[in-house]
Amino acid sequence: MALLGIRVCKVAEVSEAAAIAETFGKLGLENEMGAGEGDFSGAIFSGLDQSWVEVWASGPGMPEGIMLQLVVDDAEAMAKEARANGLSPEGPFRMHGETVYCLTLPGGLAMSFQSKIT
Repeated sequence: MALLGIRVCKVAEVSEAAAIAETFGKLGLENEMGAGEGDFSGAIFSGLDQSWVEVWASGPGMPEGIMLQLVVDDAEAMAKEARANGLSPEGPFRMHGETVYCLTLPGGLAMSFQSKIT
């Protein structure tokens, strides 16, 4: 299994989320969602690989929090490995062209691992 990228997702109250996105903009990063267009709903700041930072406004179905996302070459194989080692990933979920599994890490950090559907 190969780790292809790391994503961090922050969901916060709209004014906090917008302020976080604005700060990334002030660092010279480009919001791929078109910063400044209407009410703030979210922002994505991409890296050169499959890594990025996501910032979203909280709301129904989008509770506040932080999630670490691992982009891997084969989420199914990682889920099998996780289960063989006593972990209990939830999934698979198929969304946004990816196969996604979720775990809660020690200490409560939400984590997902996903791969592109081929």
